[in-house]
Amino acid sequence: MSRASQTGRGRPTPEHAPGHVPVMLSEVIEVLAPREGAIYVDGTLGAGGYSRALLDAAECTVWAIDRDPEAIARAKVLAERYAGRLSLVEGCFGDMDRLFEARAVRPGRGVGGGVGGGVDGVAFDLGVSSLQLDRPERGFSFQRDGPLDMRMSGPEGAQGPSAADTVNHLPEGELADIIWRYGEERQSRRIAKAIVAARRVKPITRTGELAEIVRRVVRRGQTGRDPATRTFQAIRIHVNDEIGELRRGLGAAERLLAPGGSLAVVSFHSLEDREVKTFLKERSGTRAGTTRHLPEAPRSSPDPTFEPAAGPARKPTAEECAANPRARSARLRAARRTDAPAWNSTSKELSP
Repeated sequence: MSRASQTGRGRPTPEHAPGHVPVMLSEVIEVLAPREGAIYVDGTLGAGGYSRALLDAAECTVWAIDRDPEAIARAKVLAERYAGRLSLVEGCFGDMDRLFEARAVRPGRGVGGGVGGGVDGVAFDLGVSSLQLDRPERGFSFQRDGPLDMRMSGPEGAQGPSAADTVNHLPEGELADIIWRYGEERQSRRIAKAIVAARRVKPITRTGELAEIVRRVVRRGQTGRDPATRTFQAIRIHVNDEIGELRRGLGAAERLLAPGGSLAVVSFHSLEDREVKTFLKERSGTRAGTTRHLPEAPRSSPDPTFEPAAGPARKPTAEECAANPRARSARLRAARRTDAPAWNSTSKELSP
């Protein structure tokens, strides 16, 4: 999950399928700095690339989360290999502190212990994974025809509307807003109008059908990107509440991380990166409107809970992009947890 342009977290691992290339793996491991006895959360297990790298780097423990039951099932081989060190948790990473609590588990107190949680590092690799993207039956890709589903939790027993439900039942104006907001598609109103016209003839149930509807009203740009890219991204984000999930996940990481613990977030499009950047600016006490020429306004927010890494978001190297084109739009933002209490523990209105 650019994932904005039908990308994913590389390709599946040797245990799961050949050729997996975790995106910005070395940079993420550098941020997390795995060490013996430490506890880490891989919030987006996928094919297990980050979890495996952490476990190989040090005698640490990893709690790996994924909302897709297929990812959890595939990773059982990995859990057996690292017996006692890798625990698999099915669910959304936005609920990770509650998931641990529901299992009557507190995943350690970390090197810092005390306020802020008990884990030494949290990693998020956002968006749709290749294991989902590369399977037409999951309905994420416009490149191969399949049922129009897009639910990351899978069609079996999944809760909430599918992509087909979304395009067939939402009002035209709401569809246009979704395509504009989450796809940043300038032709959103024309696309929504075309979708509504097509569904009057018959329900839209296949990815190929939706892609052709979009291609009829949007020309292929000079970049050569498929005209359906932004619309598919938007509908997928809406179906899975990905922006809301990211906000909840960042707040959960703030509550779980021990003082000195590290946060690493790899995003793949501007909407995700903007959310992460805004969160870290807020939680680090950086407020808009201050300059070096004017004194800062008196602090009314709680104490900063994160110290972001200096400089802009890190990008993958040219060598990685050449070897794995899906990494091209990746951005890594990192921060270190302070010893201040999590904001949502002190101020309801500031909760994510």
